[in-house]
Amino acid sequence: MAEKLNVPLNEKDEARWWPQQEDKIVSKLEKAAQAGTLVRGVLPRRSAAIPPTTIRLARTDIERARQQAEQRGLKYQTYLKMLIHEALQKVENRRAG
Repeated sequence: MAEKLNVPLNEKDEARWWPQQEDKIVSKLEKAAQAGTLVRGVLPRRSAAIPPTTIRLARTDIERARQQAEQRGLKYQTYLKMLIHEALQKVENRRAG
């Protein structure tokens, strides 16, 4: 059975955690590829407490988000979620300061 990764539950900590694990993950992937045990898998959603949301965006904005996300090695939905979170945080910080 594969070793479970103890990924932090909040996005801020997770964003710092992944780069620190890069060497370990690459090594495990290389070993699995050599052993012929490398498979594609899907992780279950972390929390059902996060409701799905639909937003209609212009095609040009979606394409721009896809390009920017790809440059960062992210899925575009994850990138959009990150941008929205950062923008909301900036507004909140301005109001508090």
